[in-house]
Amino acid sequence: MSITRTICAIFALTMMSTTANAGGDVKAGEQKAATCAACHGANGASPNAQFPNLAGQVPGYIARQLAMFKSGDRVNAIMKGLADPLSEEDMADLDAYYAAQKPAMRSVSEDQAEVALLGQDVYRGGYEPLGVAPCISCHGPAGHGIPPQFPRVSGQYAEYLEQQLLLFKSSERENDIMSPIAFRLSVPQIKQLSLYMSGLQ
Repeated sequence: MSITRTICAIFALTMMSTTANAGGDVKAGEQKAATCAACHGANGASPNAQFPNLAGQVPGYIARQLAMFKSGDRVNAIMKGLADPLSEEDMADLDAYYAAQKPAMRSVSEDQAEVALLGQDVYRGGYEPLGVAPCISCHGPAGHGIPPQFPRVSGQYAEYLEQQLLLFKSSERENDIMSPIAFRLSVPQIKQLSLYMSGLQ
């Protein structure tokens, strides 16, 4: 499939998606987020690269991921245990709370800048030899994502982004869009891309 056709298919999926923030309550979400702070930090700004930043994530995405953890469609033993007791209302409230928080900002260190810059080509132009669409088509020019399906990647830890792309590449984490894309990228390309996305603002 050509890059152009891939982009068209991605946007079609976006338009067809019915998953959205179901009017969650920010205040209620703030109270419910107390349990999440141990890993994801106060206000969703994670203190540890092992765990994603949740602050400023696109509306609808966190609720969707929590539902997937609960159903087992996304596999993580810790998150499964935490998501199991949550109702749809709880998920919507947490989603609304984190979406309302100020996103994290990251900068790439000088010694990583050259590697990060190599990731710009794939992010903005894709990788035509293997039919990889530009990341910008789903995650936006500044990596802010497109609600509800395509998450914010800017300000995320580069280590976390790299870990997730490698999971998609190995099919340990499955997604109809991301798995084929990550499979076609080399490990060095994934590292370059992760550093570049992390530093977007």
